[in-house]
Amino acid sequence: MKILVTGAAGFIGSNISKKILEETNFKVVGIDNINDYYDVELKKDRLSQIEKNDNFIFKKIDLADKLSIDSLFLEEKIDVVINLAAQAGVRYSIQNPQAYVDSNLTGFMNILEACRNNPVKHLIYASSSSVYGGNTKIPFSTEDNVDHPVSLYAATKKSNELLAHSYSHLYGIPTTGLRFFTVYGPHGRPDMAYYSFTKDIIEGNPIKVFNNGEMERDFTYIDDIVEGIYRLIDLPPQSNSDWSEEDGISSSFAPYKIYNIGNNNPVSLMEFINTIEKHVGKEANKVFMEMQAGDVKRTYADVSDLEKAVGFKPSTSLDEGIRKFVEWYKKYYEVSL
Repeated sequence: MKILVTGAAGFIGSNISKKILEETNFKVVGIDNINDYYDVELKKDRLSQIEKNDNFIFKKIDLADKLSIDSLFLEEKIDVVINLAAQAGVRYSIQNPQAYVDSNLTGFMNILEACRNNPVKHLIYASSSSVYGGNTKIPFSTEDNVDHPVSLYAATKKSNELLAHSYSHLYGIPTTGLRFFTVYGPHGRPDMAYYSFTKDIIEGNPIKVFNNGEMERDFTYIDDIVEGIYRLIDLPPQSNSDWSEEDGISSSFAPYKIYNIGNNNPVSLMEFINTIEKHVGKEANKVFMEMQAGDVKRTYADVSDLEKAVGFKPSTSLDEGIRKFVEWYKKYYEVSL
């Protein structure tokens, strides 16, 4: 089997590629545009860990380049697509909305068209917990309405789900959308709070604590995210001609399904910071600030659907996950305290 992983130089993309290559004899075709949204060297380092595997092929391609995407599908005869390439970041979507339209909308549309013209067994794609937007009911369930996004990033991810459903219905493409909840861990994204907090605490710089620390997040360790994706590869959704709204909105009459992948255990921002301080061995200089545009006060994943489908739910504690991240960070950046 040949699996296409888009965003293969990214945090989740590189890790799921590594997992597939270690656990199977499948071939993995990885693509990424290696953009400079954050440190390019970090992306290259991630790639270097998987490029040595003979079953891995890497091609530098931008999702928005339709001709290159179409050519790739014709050449490689893809069986399964794991689409993780996207312009990430809630706050950056306020500053540079066009980047999100190009990558998250145009790019995803190019993937859907390629899957239509070169039928695949399963398209798995990254959505986000941000689609829950202004929802106040907790925990967030895939059966909840998600029509009130509070950022453009969230709106593009909701759009991905809608586009996927239309292609599942019209062309029979089995699609699975995964709403990730605050993914963290070694080799992660430097624009994420846990990464920048660790850096600033080590260097003695002040950290910005938004909404005066009165937020909660369902922090999910990278290995748990990867395990969830991996178990779903061979579980494409099936059409259900008897489906009705009473069966839930996360499934459909089309071969379409949505899952949450989160730790099912929200943690306060202050507990999160305290955990980083504990493992860094140094107290943060905290600057308390107002809520930022696009932020939400709480995320909390209901993962009952995922557990029922694949017999797994994330379980790595924040303490264990942050310990592993800080150990990696100190080694990677040659930090000695």
